[in-house]
Amino acid sequence: MTPEIGHFALALAFALALVQSVLPLVGANRGNLLWMHSARTTSIGQFILVGIAFSALMRSFIVSDFTVLNVASNSHSLKPMLYKIAGTWGSHEGSLLLWVLILTLFGAAVSLFGSNIPSSLKARTLAVQAWISVGFLSFMLFTSNPFTRVFPPPTDGNDLNPLLQDVGLALHPPFLYLGYVGFSIVFSFAVAALLEGRVDAAWARWVRPWTLAAWICLTAGIVLGSWWAYYELGWGGWWFWDPVENVSFMPWLLGTALLHSAIVTEKRDAFKSWTILLAILTFSLSLLGTFVVRSGLLTSVHAFAVDPERGLYILALLALSIGGSLALYAWRAPMMEAGGIFKPISREAGLLVNNLILTTATGTVLFGTLYPLFLEAITGDKISVGAPFFNATFVPMMLPLVLFMGVGPFLSWKRADLAGVYQRLKYVALASIIATPIVWYIQKGGPLLAHFSIMLATWLLLATLREWGIRIRLFEAPISETLRRARNLPRASHGMTMAHAGLAIAMLGMIGSSAWKSEEIVFVAPGTTIEIAGFDVTFEGVERVRGPNYFADRGTLAVSRNGQSIDTLRPERRYYPIADSTTTESAIRSTLAGDLYASISEPASENAEQSDAWTLRILYEPLVNFIWLGSTLLIIGGALSLSDRRLRVGAPKRTSASSAPSTQAEKT
Repeated sequence: MTPEIGHFALALAFALALVQSVLPLVGANRGNLLWMHSARTTSIGQFILVGIAFSALMRSFIVSDFTVLNVASNSHSLKPMLYKIAGTWGSHEGSLLLWVLILTLFGAAVSLFGSNIPSSLKARTLAVQAWISVGFLSFMLFTSNPFTRVFPPPTDGNDLNPLLQDVGLALHPPFLYLGYVGFSIVFSFAVAALLEGRVDAAWARWVRPWTLAAWICLTAGIVLGSWWAYYELGWGGWWFWDPVENVSFMPWLLGTALLHSAIVTEKRDAFKSWTILLAILTFSLSLLGTFVVRSGLLTSVHAFAVDPERGLYILALLALSIGGSLALYAWRAPMMEAGGIFKPISREAGLLVNNLILTTATGTVLFGTLYPLFLEAITGDKISVGAPFFNATFVPMMLPLVLFMGVGPFLSWKRADLAGVYQRLKYVALASIIATPIVWYIQKGGPLLAHFSIMLATWLLLATLREWGIRIRLFEAPISETLRRARNLPRASHGMTMAHAGLAIAMLGMIGSSAWKSEEIVFVAPGTTIEIAGFDVTFEGVERVRGPNYFADRGTLAVSRNGQSIDTLRPERRYYPIADSTTTESAIRSTLAGDLYASISEPASENAEQSDAWTLRILYEPLVNFIWLGSTLLIIGGALSLSDRRLRVGAPKRTSASSAPSTQAEKT
């Protein structure tokens, strides 16, 4: 009975979405306050109904109700409880239900917490959000019903993909979707502003918190996915430029540009067209990612569906949402006032360069991701565009951005004094240059681009700390005065410092682990010793162990340095009999200086129990933990900025130049 309740709740949510997509919009055009306020009830009702459906599906997974096809295909009675719960969103249908749940969550959040948003703008925003809900709810109900029954039910399930049975992957999709779908509400605000014909500083202030929240969640989702790939897949990499990685990275790049562009719109009433266009394109890339993953275009652990009919449905949704919003933008954008005027050397100009570089970099990633697909569709030829292309195009493009990031916070609005900026940053530049030969000496050479990148990362870190130090008069005033200034500094300022410093630290990790990685792939028998990066690693053999729903061959590696034992690593090769699948569980010795990383794969003999020789992959990755440390600072910095009370209170008031429907509505 529970699955039927969930299915019925989805049907009711679809009906509410249809009402919400029309009634508030008509009310905003006619100035009918009652119709506009109906969006609050319908958006909250949608969230409750989709929440009921999601809870019904989760319960089916928890109790192993194998009469539900989705549960039978993606769960098993022996699976640990955490992964039974994670199985709720581990399938195509379940992940779509999670998508719609988050979509309605953001709509309900705007209804509940957007009390300072004018009624007409809120009504139009929630109506646009409902258009998206209608598309995805209809897609689910007509092509991807998560509650389809199967009779007779199987005795047991088929189990979830073993690669997805991991804590990192249990958390990765919810955070990623919070980011993807979070940009939907920013998209809705942008389309609503175009419909209303007005973009101003007040609108930018209302949009910023939602943009920042989505950006934080998307950052967390990408980092969790990268961390999972690093320790789970057994190849020791944290980024592969896989197409599905790329489709999550592109909205993050444009979302970063959008975040900075909205600041200019709020503070200087400029970049209006930029902000609207970036809001549309950021969510459009989120939808594109959904299409690419679920259309059957890709075959990877991320690609849930291989049904082209589903892909065509999503392609139609994609064409309507992207095509319609861009057409509306093309119609309305020329009517927007230019806003604040600024000189070529100013903070506005620096942020404009930021937008241009991030947008161009996104286009590069988009081209490299989609070109093989288009080529195969047109000619039938299959090619692979991988790391060499992206490293040769994307990375050099981003290095100038790092340089500008260090200078940008020192530039004043409208017109900046370069001489003053030079005085403040000359010692930072000198320290960054000195750091380069020091790293060269420590690492005994290496790629020139890596050393140049280290210099820029050091520059960004020191410039960021220098700017923060100037704000609180660090070493220039008594400690009590410095502490007082630090306490009174807005949280958004602390957040910016932490986020920029986090990016610099993450860069150090990315550069170190890529440029100076040591790797050995060897065939080993018990007693074999491998020397790598100053460590002696001795293979002591393999034992068979049993997990809750798998068997594992667990290797033992004794690690020593200079004759002193320092650690024991135990990598595993797991076999899941229900799914008939094998996975690699790496063993990692982590320090701030770097990771010693080991994984085992195929034995010499087909009978693993009789084999005493195995393939061992062992790596040393310098500074790799700086990636996770810097990424964590990025997320915390974003959260600090989001907690700034200026984003919740004191939003600028709109002038009397409101659109006619809005004015009439407020008087009703």
